[in-house]
Amino acid sequence: MKITLALEEFAMLMLGIFVFSRLDFAWWWFLVLFFTPDFGMLGYLFNNRISAFIYNLFHHKGLAILIWFLGFYVQSEVFQLIGVILFSHAAFDRILGYGLKYEKGFKFTHLGEIGN
Repeated sequence: MKITLALEEFAMLMLGIFVFSRLDFAWWWFLVLFFTPDFGMLGYLFNNRISAFIYNLFHHKGLAILIWFLGFYVQSEVFQLIGVILFSHAAFDRILGYGLKYEKGFKFTHLGEIGN
């Protein structure tokens, strides 16, 4: 099942890359911005509850899609860029087994405990 889920996430990552290719941005933007959602981990400097909320906010694919659609609706490629980066990064993280976080701690995710 893990392989099936990883393949599904890989397909979503490829979709994100394709959607990015339709935007009018140089490819280096994708590479530079790809890991910016990981700044959500900085919340772990404060406490698990705040960090899980911030991390999950930056890694929620539904929110990423809403931001992209907002950009499409208002014809803002910047919002579309933000949405596609969040979506692509979340898919990449899930390929690696990093899911949305529980308040219990960073290694406790909706995909299971990291490292087990």
